[in-house]
Amino acid sequence: MDWLMGKSKGKPNGKKPAPEEKKLYLEPEYTKSRITDFEFKELVMLPREIDLNEWLASNTTTFFHHINLQYSTISEFCTGESCQTMAVCNTQYYWYDERGKKIKCTAPQYVDFVMSSVQKLVTDEDVFPTKYGKEFPNSFESLVKKICKYLFHVLAHIYSSHFKETLALELHGHLNTLYTHFILFIREFNLVDPKETTIMDDLTEVLCSSSGSSSNGSGSNGSSNSAGAQNHVKER
Repeated sequence: MDWLMGKSKGKPNGKKPAPEEKKLYLEPEYTKSRITDFEFKELVMLPREIDLNEWLASNTTTFFHHINLQYSTISEFCTGESCQTMAVCNTQYYWYDERGKKIKCTAPQYVDFVMSSVQKLVTDEDVFPTKYGKEFPNSFESLVKKICKYLFHVLAHIYSSHFKETLALELHGHLNTLYTHFILFIREFNLVDPKETTIMDDLTEVLCSSSGSSSNGSGSNGSSNSAGAQNHVKER
């Protein structure tokens, strides 16, 4: 569980930024693709008869499994050679071990760290209890926030580095639907700092604007921050 305690920091590396590549996933012909037109804004809302922690636990576990499955479809293309760092656009992410030591790793290593750690948590009865009468730990919400942050990194990496493969597999509709559902869920319960998701604000604006959500980072301020974030490579 200590893996969740690491803090991310971003800073420029002093190098001249490379020209920004055209983002294929923003092309209208692809952003329109969904596997359902369901109103996700209504789907993520907490039902009156459900406990908040139960709702967070159920949805977080489901998102974990779906994002893990989505990544598995392109995992053979995400190798130590093709993805030498865990990068999303011009931001590079590092892992933090149990002692809080910052580790530079390849994208597949980073994703493996995420999925293995989350799997351990969601199957731990002391953290994600499934038996009647079992209480959630006081740290449960903070753990869910950490999990969602790392799951977002995985989704963002698929878009930024493996969207061509996703298109070739004709799974972009599934990816768009999963991303929209996930983003609206984390916004509904303020599970991820908007600054963390700014890097994908352009996609979020396109996919979620028709789902009744345009706040918490996807508005004019969020777009401005996103543009600034692309001016240099950052480390997190």
